[in-house]
Amino acid sequence: MRRRVWSTTVALTVLSVLTAAVPATAAVPAKTALPQADAVRATAASQARERPPSLERLFDNTAVSDDARPAGADFDGSGRSLSAQDLTAAGWTPGRSLTVQGARLTWPRRTPGGPDNVRAAGQSVRVRGHGDALAFLVAGTGGGEESGTGVVRYLDGSSSSYRLSAPDWRGGPLATKAVALPHVNTPGGQLAEKARLYVVTVPLTRGRSVGSVELPDNGDLHVFALSVRSDSPGWTGSWAASTSGYPAVGPWTDRTLRLVVHTSAGGPRVRIRLDNTFAAAPVRIGSATVAVQASGASPRGAPVPLSFGGSGGTEIPAGAQAFSDPLGFDVPADGNLLVSFHLPGTVAAAPVHSLAVQQSYVSEPGDHAGDAAPDAYTSTILNWPLLTGVDVGDESGGEPGGGSGGGSDGGPGSVVVLGDSITDGEKSTRDANRRWPDLLADRLREQSVVPHHGVLNQGISANRVVTDRYVGDGVSADTGGVSALHRLDRDVLAQTSARTIVVFQGINDVRWGASAEQVVDGLREITERARGRGLRVLVATIVPCAGEARCTAEVDARRSAVNRWIRSGAVDAGVDGVLDFDAVLRDPGDPARMLSVYDSGDHLHPGDAGLAALAASVDLGLL
Repeated sequence: MRRRVWSTTVALTVLSVLTAAVPATAAVPAKTALPQADAVRATAASQARERPPSLERLFDNTAVSDDARPAGADFDGSGRSLSAQDLTAAGWTPGRSLTVQGARLTWPRRTPGGPDNVRAAGQSVRVRGHGDALAFLVAGTGGGEESGTGVVRYLDGSSSSYRLSAPDWRGGPLATKAVALPHVNTPGGQLAEKARLYVVTVPLTRGRSVGSVELPDNGDLHVFALSVRSDSPGWTGSWAASTSGYPAVGPWTDRTLRLVVHTSAGGPRVRIRLDNTFAAAPVRIGSATVAVQASGASPRGAPVPLSFGGSGGTEIPAGAQAFSDPLGFDVPADGNLLVSFHLPGTVAAAPVHSLAVQQSYVSEPGDHAGDAAPDAYTSTILNWPLLTGVDVGDESGGEPGGGSGGGSDGGPGSVVVLGDSITDGEKSTRDANRRWPDLLADRLREQSVVPHHGVLNQGISANRVVTDRYVGDGVSADTGGVSALHRLDRDVLAQTSARTIVVFQGINDVRWGASAEQVVDGLREITERARGRGLRVLVATIVPCAGEARCTAEVDARRSAVNRWIRSGAVDAGVDGVLDFDAVLRDPGDPARMLSVYDSGDHLHPGDAGLAALAASVDLGLL
């Protein structure tokens, strides 16, 4: 039996579809059976449209207590509970709408000591909407991961089953949590240990409107909120960057960041996404603007204000994200944008993408988001704090706050590249946009055979498939990110209009001791989960690195074993296509080594020529 390398928080396979079935009527002529079938379907559809209660009406457990009255809640059956004061400090206040992984969820509008969650026991819950996934705000209280199978009922009378798994609120992985709180309340006082809450998504049948959801039957699986993660009709992801860690910054007090980002797709509408990933406290955005870059911190014309829910600024709770409102703005394809936002408070640590290979700017004190002159921007940074996405829309662009669209609205959709430092652009020329996903986007724009997909670069320098570099919580100088398996939901499945995933990782795993079997199992897991969401999956072979200090003969043997599986077994495992990057870059006379013309000089990372060769080798028809 294949050993799993990662305990996933969600099983992704849709197990069944249509529940309305025509009874066997072999002795009845077809012209008689058809009306009977119609009647069965009509009855099923009527039942699906019935109005079961909302989740809030089913609350039967109390998880949150006031610190002054810690005995007022019993989340786990042993008197322990979440601190209301900790939740408030994180920005998770009663009735607060939170966007996590592209899904809008509402923290229960309940006072401490009142019922605020449901123990899953097969209850039917009213849920409305259509999209790519159901999002659950959950936690387990049984001491381990709690799982169960439920049913989604659609308004057309059909249904699909799902499997939901909730990590434990005290011992689950910090890498995948939505928020971690610093204390656990008990009747005898507070414990200085982290309490965790999770957002877990499960797939829906595309194109069908949800009417209700039947919860699993597991009393140790607690549900605080539930919603449909909507599609993003009319939107295409144009630029993205993964949050790679939560390091110390600045500190910045009353400063404006002006970040330079490079678009892949263009369009007449724009929205941005800001993520407070891994944070323990909210961050305040005072104002934000967008402009086309002229040069440096200088915009081409006056920056245009962005809004959030109709307001000029927003506060992003710990672990949550904020989409700006749709803005009519002509975004050029293959252009540089200046995204500016004011931080009115003090920010001493922030979620960042550490390797931007792009210079951005920090202002002198004050709100300079709207400045048409660069004078106030006197400092530079080489990372991207807080900003994780830029989407472009057509004239009909949908509501903000949606997650993936999968290209289901007829738009071009986006190709999401999940990778490490080679994808992130390490050793490419700074400020020149020569990362291989940038060059892939160039090729897509210059042809007319396949759609002009957006290309989203989700590479993280030092990232691995199966092991976290950054643990996923707290301030840390390590910005190698959580593992590809732990970030897949956020960095791929929840990305705007995600259509195809290209997985190009594994070299850091084998360089740091992972076995070929572990890497292959990780790639299998990614494939299963992505295919379960309707994405195409391409996997690239691992390129050679002999000559680099950690790339020993043993490492090359493990790399070669992974590549043999990719070439010979990946398609059988559900992969839609293989990109043989190893064959593109290797030296024919010494296959363990990169061809010198492609080598940046460190024998691990390709230079500009090597990155161009990778982009040129991709069969665009596979996308």
